[in-house]
Amino acid sequence: MTGRRNEVPLLPMSDAREAALFFVVCALCFLASLAALSARATYSAAADWTVSVEGELTVRLESADSRAIAEAEALVAAMPGVASARAIDRDETAALLAPWFGADGLPAGLPLPVLIEVTAAPGSGRIASDIQRRLAERGFAATVDDHSDWAGDVRRSLGVLRLAALSAVALLAATAIAVIAFATHAALLARRDIVEVLHLSGAEDRFIANLFERRFWILGLQAGTVGALAALGGVAFLVFAAGSAPGRAWLLPQLRFDFWDFAILVIAPVIAGYAARGAARLTVMRELSGTV
Repeated sequence: MTGRRNEVPLLPMSDAREAALFFVVCALCFLASLAALSARATYSAAADWTVSVEGELTVRLESADSRAIAEAEALVAAMPGVASARAIDRDETAALLAPWFGADGLPAGLPLPVLIEVTAAPGSGRIASDIQRRLAERGFAATVDDHSDWAGDVRRSLGVLRLAALSAVALLAATAIAVIAFATHAALLARRDIVEVLHLSGAEDRFIANLFERRFWILGLQAGTVGALAALGGVAFLVFAAGSAPGRAWLLPQLRFDFWDFAILVIAPVIAGYAARGAARLTVMRELSGTV
């Protein structure tokens, strides 16, 4: 029993020569996790934005007095498919333009169009052309902006961003597998004498491959965990930066740290470990069946 306790493993649990590999896998897992979190945050923000603007329209009256504004507001509100219509006064318009004109307000003589905020009823479809035609028939010089057009542009841009993020994650994963395969090959060559002795002792290729699998599985899992924690810190910094600049926070993806964000951070190390294990196994089996 004493001799079994003092057994030396065929492959040491740690090797200073693999520090560079640990760093590379850690960095790749960090970038992949950050790309996945950013892609999901961008998707969530765009989805929320499109939901909020779909069914919203803006009627712009070029010139109208208070009576004409009230008449146009009532006309639009009474149309089929319109849930509500509300004219925006000058104070609200000034508040909307405050980020560009400053807190002092708009110049007194600055002409502004009259805006009517319209909300379409669910399932009403496109009603912008109907509103435009009805206002023109009543003699109003008006322009109707359908926000759904902007939502379509966001969806198309979102598809491109999602494809780019997934491509980046796939490229990083392929790079990690290639680096691990190269490191496994180097480790196998450095321990060729052990492999030859094991062969002479009757050890099967599967047994030898399992030694390297376990070794690189642990390495990939540890490096992936460090990379995921670094990505968590990076995302937390972005959230803090967004909170410190509330006036421009809408420019940044909305990072919420919900269940799926944490799931990405938990799955990333596991994927890194399995990638390291699979690359090690394929490399060792190929080398054992060929050159060793």
